Amino acid sequence: MRPGAEAFSLGEGPVGVLMVHGFTGSPASMRPIGERLASEGLAVEGVRLPGHGTSIEDLRTRRWIEWVDEAGRGLDALRGRCRTVVAFGQSMGGAVVLRLVASRPGGVDGIALANPYVFDARHLVIPVGRLFFREVGGVANDIAMPGQDENADDHMPVPAVAEMATMLRRVRRDLPSIRVPAVVFVSGADHVIPKGSARKVYERLGSERKELVPCPRSYHVVTLDHDAPLVSERVLAFARELDTGRTESQVPG
Repeated sequence: MRPGAEAFSLGEGPVGVLMVHGFTGSPASMRPIGERLASEGLAVEGVRLPGHGTSIEDLRTRRWIEWVDEAGRGLDALRGRCRTVVAFGQSMGGAVVLRLVASRPGGVDGIALANPYVFDARHLVIPVGRLFFREVGGVANDIAMPGQDENADDHMPVPAVAEMATMLRRVRRDLPSIRVPAVVFVSGADHVIPKGSARKVYERLGSERKELVPCPRSYHVVTLDHDAPLVSERVLAFARELDTGRTESQVPG
C-alpha cells in the first residue's frame, strides 16, 4: 500500500456520500472534498478499489466486478447509518458508480459524476494490444493547479484496461435505465479521457432531474483542481436538497 492511498471513513450524519476514485488512481484524489463534506456534517466513505494504491502487478490480476463490489461495501456502510446517500465518482469511478446504481435499484438517492469515463473508441484495439503489451503508459496528475498529487500509478496493465473496457460496455447499456437525480461535472480541458465522454453520459442518462456543471479552470482530476471548491459546494448542496425532499415526502399531508 502506498502511503496516502488508503481508504477513508469520515464524519457522521444522516446524509452520506460514497466517493469512488478513478482507474490507476487512489482515494487521495477524493479525500480533500471528503474532508470538506465531513466538516459540514455529512458521513463520507472513500473506497479504495482493489488493485489500486498498491502495485501494477496487483492491478493486473483484478476483475471489474471486484471494483463494483468494493463500492457496494462502501454503500452498505453508509446505508447502515444514513437516510440519504449520494454516490460520487471521479473518471472511471463514475462508471463504477453507474454500474452499482444499475445493479442496485433504489440503493442510492442521487449520483455525482466528475468527468465520468464511459465512452472511448480506443478500446477497440485492446484485443490486438494485449498480444504485444503487458502495460501501457498512463496519464497521472492531469491537474492544472500546481502542487497537487492524486497518488496514482503512471502505467496501466493491459489486462486491467481490458477489464475496464468490459465494464464500460455494460455501463453504456445501463445509462437509459438509470433514473436517479444526477449532477455531472465537466472540466474545461481534459488530457485523459476522450472529449465528449462526460457530455454523452449526461445526455444518455435516463434521469429526469440532471444538471451539467462546467468546471472551466480544471483538467481531468477536477477534485484536486481549481474548481474543487465549486464541486464540493455543489455536491454538498445536492445531497442536502435530496435529503430535504426525502424527509418532506415522508411527512403526512
